Amino acid sequence: MEPGLVGPGPYRATRLWNEIIELFRAGMPLRKHRCRFKSYERCFKASEAVDCLHELLGSNQNFGPEVTRNQTVKLLKKFLKNHVIEDIKGRWGKEDFQDDGHLYRFPPSSPLKPYPKKTSCGKEVIKFPDWNEPKAGTSQEHIPVKSVAMNSEMWYKRHSIAIGEVPACKLVFRRELTQTNIEEIWKSMTLSQLQKVLGLDSLDEVLDTKLVNSKHIVQNAYNVNKQGIVTLEDKSKELPHWILSAMKCLANWPSCSDLKQPTYSGFERDVFKTIVDYFGQMKEPLLTFHFFDVFVSVLGLLQKHSKAVEALQISCLLLPPENRKRLQLLVRMMARISFNKDLPPLSESVRTRTLMVQAFSRCILCSKDGMDLDELLAAKLVSFLMDNYQEILSVPSALKSSIEEHIVHLQRVQIKYAGADTDATFPPPSFCHQIGADEFEYQRATGSQEPLAALLEEIATNKEISVKDKKKKLKQFQKSYPEVYRVRFPTPETEAVLFPEKTKQKPPVLIWALKKPFQPFHRTRSFRM
Repeated sequence: MEPGLVGPGPYRATRLWNEIIELFRAGMPLRKHRCRFKSYERCFKASEAVDCLHELLGSNQNFGPEVTRNQTVKLLKKFLKNHVIEDIKGRWGKEDFQDDGHLYRFPPSSPLKPYPKKTSCGKEVIKFPDWNEPKAGTSQEHIPVKSVAMNSEMWYKRHSIAIGEVPACKLVFRRELTQTNIEEIWKSMTLSQLQKVLGLDSLDEVLDTKLVNSKHIVQNAYNVNKQGIVTLEDKSKELPHWILSAMKCLANWPSCSDLKQPTYSGFERDVFKTIVDYFGQMKEPLLTFHFFDVFVSVLGLLQKHSKAVEALQISCLLLPPENRKRLQLLVRMMARISFNKDLPPLSESVRTRTLMVQAFSRCILCSKDGMDLDELLAAKLVSFLMDNYQEILSVPSALKSSIEEHIVHLQRVQIKYAGADTDATFPPPSFCHQIGADEFEYQRATGSQEPLAALLEEIATNKEISVKDKKKKLKQFQKSYPEVYRVRFPTPETEAVLFPEKTKQKPPVLIWALKKPFQPFHRTRSFRM
């Protein structure tokens, strides 16, 4: 059985558990062993099991080479507790597995975990402001509405070709968004983007959206200092000053401003132990129990670096502000300690980076029920966080800009057409189904030609347009849509009906024209003197 990448989705931890069991059973060599003068068939030593499982986990892309031998032993202890393996006498149920020469075997069938039946959280419908509903105490008569009617002549002057009668519309003046409206919009669009990045049809199986606090998202997005660290409104939820001083001491070693470094050897290890003890006593991990399945799902995207970073950016934006701030400070300290060559080793046997992962993984991510792969999954996530903490723990700029633009759009005056029951800002969902080729051709023809035919008819029958302008528009229409034009005017005679020739009337004959032409005046002798 070839190991494959288990992608995002519901029950990812359970799927990984079952996959590891199947791979381990298929890959673990079984042979004959002797113990206390007795032979046992098809079994293996504890140390051999550690070797095999450690190599299997290291080569599996769901876990990777950073899995330690100690973590492998812990997983085998859970195998023994859950009867994935048993000792040669058939005993199981306790976590007393050791990396030694004791003999173990597989039971006839190692139990795979069933997928839990999650109670459906239901898709939460985000209620947006109802723009058609007037404010309390305001009558409809005082809402400014301006009706606009635009005919083809007016439109033609703008666009050089008439497109017909435009439906009557009105300007709807928006109400000012409340803070609650803005927070709900942030929540809706953030969850929508998270679902898109994870590639899921629904977030229902990995997240109860009702537990997502919209106020937390807005506070995490806007209440930040110059370093991008969240600033808390409730100062009582800040880390104690002595813990902050200890973290700064190790993160900035040897330049420590808050503490005067003592001269005794091992001081840095004592400071580190103080920090580990403080975070270890927390009742809930920083990523919270509610979001465990979300972050486990994100682990399925680690092969796609940019998508994994974006998914973690959005997921961390859902955290309570105090958790987000502690996570930012802790992971930044861990990363700096790991790369600080001036800091003396904090352990004799474990590398500093591995020590950071082992010491703080459980306080960052774990499940409420203590799932069997918690430690391995948390180690994988924390390692990725340390390597990319500056990007992951910053506010996703693209998402922020998109939401802000959407909010500005909602606050603008909108055009609403007569007979429209829904707001243009929130179009109703549309659905499609497959159709045949003939139906497609018919819809393509009728869907485009019917409005054009109506437009042509409006131009032809419009008596307000002068003959000259009408001929010009018809000529442009014929050039752009010859087929539609040919249907309406199949012959020149049908077109000529629109422009009947006017009969020329002869000018009326004037009475004076019938008389003799005017004669010049001639003098007679009678006038002579």
